[in-house]
Amino acid sequence: MKRDENYKGIGGVGDERSARQNASHNSSGVGEGSGKQAIEDLRNEVLSPLENDIQKLRDPVVLAAIMHTAATERESTNRLLKTLIEKLDAKFSEVDARLARIEKQSAAPMASEGQEEVLLPSVDEEILKFVKEKRHVSAEEVRMKLGYKGKNAASARLSRMYDMGLLGKKQVGRAVLYCAKSQ
Repeated sequence: MKRDENYKGIGGVGDERSARQNASHNSSGVGEGSGKQAIEDLRNEVLSPLENDIQKLRDPVVLAAIMHTAATERESTNRLLKTLIEKLDAKFSEVDARLARIEKQSAAPMASEGQEEVLLPSVDEEILKFVKEKRHVSAEEVRMKLGYKGKNAASARLSRMYDMGLLGKKQVGRAVLYCAKSQ
């Protein structure tokens, strides 16, 4: 006789015990083959939907629908960007117009000051008179006329008068010539 047959034949006690052990092992998920089964279940749970999606992507109709959707979205994005750029351009032109008005307003008082008599130190008045007599003068000529030791002081005075709008300036070679502006 075989050993299993002898064990099973004793009052049926062995059958109940082995059945309980198998049931307890299977219900807890631990036992022979349970890890393989869990991996298989997980694979079916995760990969099956992905495999279905991959199958759908092989269909040319689905691909065409996706491409059409992408093209439509791109067109709407381009329209949106065009609208935003137009609005930005409008705002920039508005800012430019405001800046031009501000510059014009700030330049207007300076122009009116130029029409009024400008009070100058006596040295500057003498330089202005000298420039009007000679028509064109350099810093060296002003230095000799006023008796300065170097031409830096004469050049600085001429440059300041040019900035005030009283003199014009021309570069002739290396020399800078100043002339009286017609008022």
